[in-house]
Amino acid sequence: MSNSSSETVSQPSQEVKYGEREIAEGQLITFPNPRVGRRYDINITLPEFTCKCPFSGYPDFATIYITYVPDERVVELKALKLYINSYRDRYISHEESANQILDDFVAACDPLEATVKADFTPRGNVHTVVEVRHTK
Repeated sequence: MSNSSSETVSQPSQEVKYGEREIAEGQLITFPNPRVGRRYDINITLPEFTCKCPFSGYPDFATIYITYVPDERVVELKALKLYINSYRDRYISHEESANQILDDFVAACDPLEATVKADFTPRGNVHTVVEVRHTK
């Protein structure tokens, strides 16, 4: 038996995948707070944050923690996931990423209080945690 070289190897398509399209189009979506007037905390952990170092181009990895006290609006979680995934190919510093996430989050849902904590995976023996806060 001889091996035939007539087998075709499928190459990945260059078209935009549906997940990439959702990420690119992703916006923070909100819905009405079901308990306006009651102070309660919402804690969200996003363990797969990635971006790129604006100086070296190396990938940076972090866990993003968002804690907020909603006012009139609450952030929809799938939209938040897609928004966070949009940072994957962005060249942005640790400090700017945490601040930009907070700014966009506050613009979307106008919470009474919000904290974004970006806990970056150590690289080159340096561990960075950036925590930014908003109070209405």
